[in-house]
Amino acid sequence: MDYQAFTQEVRGFARSACPPEIREIVRANRKLTRKEFSVWQKTLHARGWAAPGWPRSVGGTGWDMRQRYIFEEETAKADCPPQYHHGIGHIGPVLLHFGTPEQKQRFLPGILDGSDWWCQGYSEPGAGSDLASLKTKATRDGDHYVVSGQKIWTSHAHEADWMYTLVRTSVEARKQEGISLLLIPLDLPGIRIRPIRTIDAWHHVNEVFLDDVRVPAENLIGTEGKGWLCAKYLLDRERLSPATVPRLARLLEQVGELVEAQRGPDGSRDRGLSERLVYAQAEVRAAREMLLSAIDEEMRGTLRAAKSSALKLHASELAQRIIEIALDVTGSSHVPAFVPLDSEEDDRPTGAEWVHNYLFFRSRTIAGGTSEVQKNVIARELFGA
Repeated sequence: MDYQAFTQEVRGFARSACPPEIREIVRANRKLTRKEFSVWQKTLHARGWAAPGWPRSVGGTGWDMRQRYIFEEETAKADCPPQYHHGIGHIGPVLLHFGTPEQKQRFLPGILDGSDWWCQGYSEPGAGSDLASLKTKATRDGDHYVVSGQKIWTSHAHEADWMYTLVRTSVEARKQEGISLLLIPLDLPGIRIRPIRTIDAWHHVNEVFLDDVRVPAENLIGTEGKGWLCAKYLLDRERLSPATVPRLARLLEQVGELVEAQRGPDGSRDRGLSERLVYAQAEVRAAREMLLSAIDEEMRGTLRAAKSSALKLHASELAQRIIEIALDVTGSSHVPAFVPLDSEEDDRPTGAEWVHNYLFFRSRTIAGGTSEVQKNVIARELFGA
């Protein structure tokens, strides 16, 4: 594989094909919605690059992991949006691995062209890090499952058409074995979505209430009671994302520009900020080497779960340290002007995005598995606990 030629191809496409107005939203670190994600997904689909991690036989690119990393690095440098992960990166691979031919034929096209939008119904009140304790119940009734319960922290449920949902179909076996995975259309009777207001003043997450929702049994993925296998398969791949480090590197470049703009009349920079920036640059380089090493091991089939968890742990905590530098540079100007929760996005002052992102990034060490969970995964593998 000529990776250098491939890099040039991706670089040219990223700079020419992504609409300028969307690149501006990404460059300004504003919140991305379904509108922006969908435009980019349709652009990639038209180019034949809709699913970088899928095999060609099902509409993917057939790229290896190194090609996927190059794609993520070049699109990040060009301020293209990341791909919306719930379809392409999460439920799509689960369908490819566990789905029936009929399910693949039904669901994959809408994921590829961006016409179907997905969210993840995993966490519940009292069942976040301890996901196996979930209580949302699904009872078989003829050709349907009747589902009742509550999901929480459901990202983008207010924009989604479907929710891939872990439900409890049995309480007799050990708790991991009584869980199943259902695909639930969010327009069914008995579903109510309520926004959760978060400190960043952006609408990301929601509560989803399910009250005797009748879901066709054909929407069960895999075998009843074996949904934990699907969930684990998804999470193992979520933590080795080729997109994480390139997006961090681009963010650090922008923060470096902020620090550079703070030079005094004599050309000097704040020493404390400069030192923190240098440390962050070293940590991003280390994260890049860790990711490339993990990619090589994944291509050889030798990657261990502890390495993916270590990368997730490092990247999420590093993201917070980088955004803290940005807030320390810009905070005195923008924190006093931080707009209340009930304001419209267009009413918020330019530059306030750094405050929004600082507050949003507090969730980085929680989403996708808390830092404590990652440390447990690492410890179990290293020490056999």
